[in-house]
Amino acid sequence: MERTRTRAGAAVFLMLILGHLGNALEVPLDPKVLEELAQPPTITQQSPKDYIIDPRENIVIHCEAKGKPHPSFSWTRNGTHFDIDQDPKVTMRPRSGTLVVDISGEKAETFEGVYQCTARNKHGAAVSNNIVIRQSNVFSIINALFMEGSPLWSKERNEPIRVQEGEALVLHCRPPAGLPPPIIFWMDVNFQRLPQSSRVFQALNGDLYFSNVLKEDSRNDYICYARFPHTQTIQQKQPITLLVLNLDAVNETVAALFNETDFFSDGSVEERKPTFLIPSGSSSSKMVLRGQVLELECITEGLPTPEVSWSKLSGEFPDKRTSIVTFQKILRIVNVSDADAGEYRCTAHNRLASIHHTIRVTVKAAPYWITTPRNLVLAPREKGQLICRASGTPKPNINWAMNGIPIENSPEDSNRKVEGDTIIFEEVQTGSSAVYQCNASNEYGYLLSNAFVNVLSETPRVLTPANQVYQVIRNNHALLDCSSFGSPIPKITWFKDSQSSTLEGDPYLLHENGTLEINVAQALNSGKYICVARNTLGIAENHVYLEVKEPTRILKQPKYKVAQRNMNVVFECKVKHDPTLIPIMIWLKDNGELPDDERFLVDSDSLTITDVTENDAGTYTCIMNTTLDHDSASAELTVVEQPDPPTDLELTDMKPRSVQLTWIPGDEHKSLIHKFVIQYTDSLHDHGHWHNLTHVPGSKTTAHLELSPYVHYSFRVLALNAVGLSDPSNPSHMYKTNPAAPDENPSGVKGFGTERDNLMILWKPLSGLQANGPGLQYKVMWRQKDVDKNWTSVTVANVSKFMVSGTPTFTPYEVKVQAINNNGIGPDPAVVTGHSGEDLPVQAPDSVQVLVLNSTLAEVHWEPVPPKTVRGHLKGYKVYYWRERSLHKHNPHRVEQQFLSFSGNKSHGMLPGLQPYSLYLFNIRVYNGKGEGPASSNLQFETPEGVPGPPSFLRITNSNLNNLTLEWGPPNDRNGHLTGYILKYQQVNNSNELGPIEELALPANKTSVTLPNLKYSTRYKFYFNAKTGQGAGPVITEEAITIMDEAMPSRQADIATQGWFIGLMCAIALLILVLLIICFIKRNKGGKYPVKEKEDAHTDPEFQPMKEDDCTFGEYSDTEDHKPLKGSRTPSNGTVHRDSSDESLVDYGGGDGQFNEDGSFIGQYSGKSSIRETAEAHSPVNTTAMNSFV
Repeated sequence: MERTRTRAGAAVFLMLILGHLGNALEVPLDPKVLEELAQPPTITQQSPKDYIIDPRENIVIHCEAKGKPHPSFSWTRNGTHFDIDQDPKVTMRPRSGTLVVDISGEKAETFEGVYQCTARNKHGAAVSNNIVIRQSNVFSIINALFMEGSPLWSKERNEPIRVQEGEALVLHCRPPAGLPPPIIFWMDVNFQRLPQSSRVFQALNGDLYFSNVLKEDSRNDYICYARFPHTQTIQQKQPITLLVLNLDAVNETVAALFNETDFFSDGSVEERKPTFLIPSGSSSSKMVLRGQVLELECITEGLPTPEVSWSKLSGEFPDKRTSIVTFQKILRIVNVSDADAGEYRCTAHNRLASIHHTIRVTVKAAPYWITTPRNLVLAPREKGQLICRASGTPKPNINWAMNGIPIENSPEDSNRKVEGDTIIFEEVQTGSSAVYQCNASNEYGYLLSNAFVNVLSETPRVLTPANQVYQVIRNNHALLDCSSFGSPIPKITWFKDSQSSTLEGDPYLLHENGTLEINVAQALNSGKYICVARNTLGIAENHVYLEVKEPTRILKQPKYKVAQRNMNVVFECKVKHDPTLIPIMIWLKDNGELPDDERFLVDSDSLTITDVTENDAGTYTCIMNTTLDHDSASAELTVVEQPDPPTDLELTDMKPRSVQLTWIPGDEHKSLIHKFVIQYTDSLHDHGHWHNLTHVPGSKTTAHLELSPYVHYSFRVLALNAVGLSDPSNPSHMYKTNPAAPDENPSGVKGFGTERDNLMILWKPLSGLQANGPGLQYKVMWRQKDVDKNWTSVTVANVSKFMVSGTPTFTPYEVKVQAINNNGIGPDPAVVTGHSGEDLPVQAPDSVQVLVLNSTLAEVHWEPVPPKTVRGHLKGYKVYYWRERSLHKHNPHRVEQQFLSFSGNKSHGMLPGLQPYSLYLFNIRVYNGKGEGPASSNLQFETPEGVPGPPSFLRITNSNLNNLTLEWGPPNDRNGHLTGYILKYQQVNNSNELGPIEELALPANKTSVTLPNLKYSTRYKFYFNAKTGQGAGPVITEEAITIMDEAMPSRQADIATQGWFIGLMCAIALLILVLLIICFIKRNKGGKYPVKEKEDAHTDPEFQPMKEDDCTFGEYSDTEDHKPLKGSRTPSNGTVHRDSSDESLVDYGGGDGQFNEDGSFIGQYSGKSSIRETAEAHSPVNTTAMNSFV
């Protein structure tokens, strides 16, 4: 993305380069510098070469110049000195060469002539162009009119012009001459322009041409007007009367004059071939000057009116500079160039003939500049040159002058040499300053240009402001200016920061004007830069600073949005920019400002539009501007909504069973219509309810609708696009169809029994639209399949079922239902087979067998019952089974009966999920839609052994220094004969890492085991399961810790059972209760319990006193926290409880304490303490804290 700074920098760079290449030494524009420098004169303003004056106003001839010192001015008139002081009518403005001529009371012709201004100071003289003062001819005519009474146009009386119909005609204007020439136009007496066409048109000279006249051309107010632009005056010619005569009128005139009755035998107008009026002949030539307008005219006459066309024989017309105007009569080419020379052909044709005229165009050129001489500032002994190059046709002559005097008449200078259009200076000297004039001329004009040579000696000076800060965006090029002046031209060098080496080579580029360019600026290029300017007369330097900034980038651009009307839309525009630059976020809509609407909410990085309307659609652009660059991104918002409803519904091609519906779609609202939905309402049967009839693609606006008889139709159309359905159109006119016999019969016909001796016939009734006429009834027919040949029937109305009674049980019947109305019967209905009512099966399955597959799965087989005994639809078989008892004497209980259903005519099934080592009983029953039949005889089977369930419990009953005793109970579900137990255990260290596993096989008759030679104060994890002949059962786990010292538990038990210890604890508890009561009373009264003295009396550092503000005691806690392995339980008296985290303290003294959830001891005192299983603390009772209370 282009940056503003980048474009500006490129423009500055271009100006610096072009400015430097033009001169050897560029004079700065700084006013302070200019005031101190000598400068030859330079003409800054002058009047145009051709100066047409208005005699009603003073003549002002401009001549302004600058120089140091300020120049003086003089004039020549017609090549001789014009003494201004001798003419009181002429004055010169102060410090200016501009002349003001007062011509009041004088004739303007007195001051006509060729004037030239000269501006001179001690360093040279500059001259102006030759200014030709002329008076427009119109002023002479006006003077003659008012002073002598002469008219502008002659007051001759114009006789009426009579012309035969169909002849050619020219009405001449011939206006008086003017400078510049007047503009001609033809109007009537009411100042309305006369109509023009390819037949009647105005030529370039102002005459009005008729290719052929018609009767309607007759009128008496053909008036030519001339408008003079310089004076803004309009003059008119006397009106011209035109009478067009047809042949009948001519015959009458001739008959009156010559006594002839039929001078022209035929009254019709004779047709003529085309003829050129302007230009004449078959060829002509025209010269035009380069840069002017070429106008080629081709005027013809003929009947019918000829048509004119143009072509260039030697090439093509220039596209953008060519126009053919005035009804193809004039070819115009503006800004003529040399390439426009050549032959042009005008072709005129009518139906009689075609003629051609060739115009040979030559292009000449007044002088025009190729290289204009430019001012030259040189130091002593420097070289330079003035170049004056011009072109033209013919080639112009170049003449040089110095200070207004032809150079050949000027003093000779050995250091100056003239070579045609160039003056070469070698080793110029102080005092040789002068102004040189270059004159380029040919027969079509001249060019004059002044250029001075100024010889200066100046020490260097840096013109760029000191300490200027340049800011540039990273990766853009940076231009550090070092504008300097001096004579000779100073040499520029650059340095950065404190570096002593000059900045040369990549990435630096030093331009001839002293500007330092960094092509791709990076952050490391930031810093201070020193510019040094040197010449033979001295040295100067300047400091500037460069700051390289991060570019502005849009990280998250707004995205294309499609929104429904009244929704909210959010365009995000997240931007990253240099933190030192101040960003300004601007949002545009369609390249213009956002609407002045409170619905548009601009945030720091988003634009929100609430309640979107159709007018909000467009392109939204976020622009992030900083002082150096900007970035922008755009996204389009399309606002869509449901279509407008279709209009103008029309019914055509109306037939008994069809109609054509057409409509005009509504506005799509920028979302393509996918389809049109046609709906109908039946005012005869279902008035007010609309139903979908059909739909057509969105590209169609017509639909062929198939209709039903005996319906009063009204139609409407809805349009569907991506947003949704439109509102319904207005309903069409009602269209009524005639009644007819039914086209269809009821659907969903069924026959079944509800009781053992009936047959229920059901059907889905026809709708009013399907009835096709009034008097709708149903003919219900039935017969016993393969038995009856004739149908039994009944006709019913307004029902959808019929009951047939007295049928045999579960017998197949054929049924059908036919629609009937007042106009006839429906088509032959389809036959449906049904059955009369079912009864319970009468036979149980035979040949029942069972195959035990494994301890939990058995397969049952049976012989299916005969179909006749089912007496209904066979649904399947049910196997009822139950566990009678376990084969083990310890599990005699019976399990509740279960059953499995096997759908269809199956003869076997699987019984999963059985209990191993058990006795099962089962029977089988067939069932139909009515229910189950009788059961088969009970059979039994036994399941083999399986793996046992988990042991009922596992606990540690005794924990010593180096051994543990484990007790367990046998599994509740033995599932066979137990063959033994498997015990595995391993150590667990403090980081919960597991040691190697030890395994022990135990007999089935044991319920405990003692593990000797264990490591003291170590945690062990145990894995225990039972096994049968089929394998091992599931594992249960427990954990336990061996103790460190056997004496400590006994001492704890002795202390805890002493009477004095129990009494002490009761006294402490009572004291705490009293203190709490007093604290509570004090708090209610607003006082505080004075415990400060008691706190000072306790010197034990581990004692935490009661807090004064909340009447609570501080907690006592050890610095270490030993927690058991996750999921384990620490035994207290050697017994592990499986379902509780509370542990008994019997082995530790029989106190009331218990372990909390993480295994720490909760004492019977208010303070909390953790059990530290180390040599320093064996007892769960914190004796230190207890002594502090005492």
